[in-house]
Amino acid sequence: MKICVLPGDGIGVEIIAEAVRVLDALKSDGLKMEMEYAELGGCAVDSTGSPYPEATQKLAREADAVLLGAVGGPKWDVLPRPQRPERGLLGIRKDLNLFANLRPAVLYPELANASSLKPEIVSGLDILIVRELTGDIYFGEPRGIAVEDGKRVGRNTMIYNEDEIRRIGHVAFKSAQKRNKKLCSVDKMNVLETTQLWRDVMIEVAKDYPDVELSHMLVDNAAMQLVRAPKQFDVVVTGNMFGDILSDEASMLTGSIGMLPSASLDQNNKGMYEPCHGSAPDIAGKGVANPLATILSAAMMLRYSGNNEAAAVRIENAVKKVLAAGLRTGDIWEEGTKRVGTREMGDAVIAAL
Repeated sequence: MKICVLPGDGIGVEIIAEAVRVLDALKSDGLKMEMEYAELGGCAVDSTGSPYPEATQKLAREADAVLLGAVGGPKWDVLPRPQRPERGLLGIRKDLNLFANLRPAVLYPELANASSLKPEIVSGLDILIVRELTGDIYFGEPRGIAVEDGKRVGRNTMIYNEDEIRRIGHVAFKSAQKRNKKLCSVDKMNVLETTQLWRDVMIEVAKDYPDVELSHMLVDNAAMQLVRAPKQFDVVVTGNMFGDILSDEASMLTGSIGMLPSASLDQNNKGMYEPCHGSAPDIAGKGVANPLATILSAAMMLRYSGNNEAAAVRIENAVKKVLAAGLRTGDIWEEGTKRVGTREMGDAVIAAL
C-alpha cells in the first residue's frame, strides 16, 4: 500500500504519530506499505497559502489510501473562507470523490460508565452511520454572503441528484447485509423537497435488497431516538449535513469522540481515514490526546483499502486489550483506571499487538 499521511493541525500531529507507530509495528509481520507525508489544513495555509496545495493533491491522488489527523483551529478563523483549513478537508473529499463516509459508533464494555447515558441504555451499542459526503448543503451552489436591497444575505443551497442518493444507498444496503439487515434512512421529507427525493430513491434502491428491512425517520426524531433508545439502530444512512450532526451525537454515546474512527470511500474503496474528532487546539502539544480513534482508523484503512481483514482485527483486538487492562487517556478516565498520555497509549497498543 502507498499511504499519504496528513498529520494536519493541533493534536493531529500527535495522534497520527501513534497510528503510524502501530502500522510500523505490523511491518515485522510482513505488512508492506510505503508512507509519505504532506500538508493539509492550517499548516498548509501557513506554508503555501492554500489549505489543499498542489503537492498534497498529487500525493493523495497517487496513493492507495490517505491517513489524516485533524485540521483547523481558531488561529485561521479570521482568514477568507477559501483559505480556511476546513476548505482543504472539503476539497480533498471532493477531489478524490470520497462520497461514502462510514462512522461506526461502538461502545466497548469497559467504557459503559464513560457514556453520558445510563449503562443499561448504551451497553452493547454498535451502530454504523453511513453519511453521504460530497453533496448536500456543504457543496451546493449558489452560496455566499451578499448585500441585497441594502441588507446582508447569507445563502447556502441544499441539493442532491438521484444518482448521488442512489450510490450512497447501495453502500448503506450492502453494509446492512453484512450486519443485522436493518437500515434506517434519515431525512426531513415533511418540509424539504431535497429529502423527499432522498426517501423516494431509497425506496427504489431497497428493491435490490429484499433481505434488508428499510425504515425511515425524520432527522429531529432520529436525534431524539439516539439518546432515548440508541440500540434500536443498526445501520443509519443520511445526507451530508444530517450525518455530520448525528454521527457526532452518536459518538458521545460511546463515552468520547476520541474513540470513534471513520472511513471516507470512493467507488473503488480507495479511502481517507481519520478520527471523528477535531484538532483540539486547547490540548495540542500536551501529550494527553486520545490516539485510539486514529489507531482504529488505521485498522479501517487496512480493512477497506488494504483488503487485509486479519491485520485490521489485530489492531482492534489490541485496543480492546488495552482498555480491558484499565488504561485510559483523560477523556475516558474514571476512578479505578490508570490515566496515561498519548505516547503511553500508543506504547500499550503496540505491546498488545
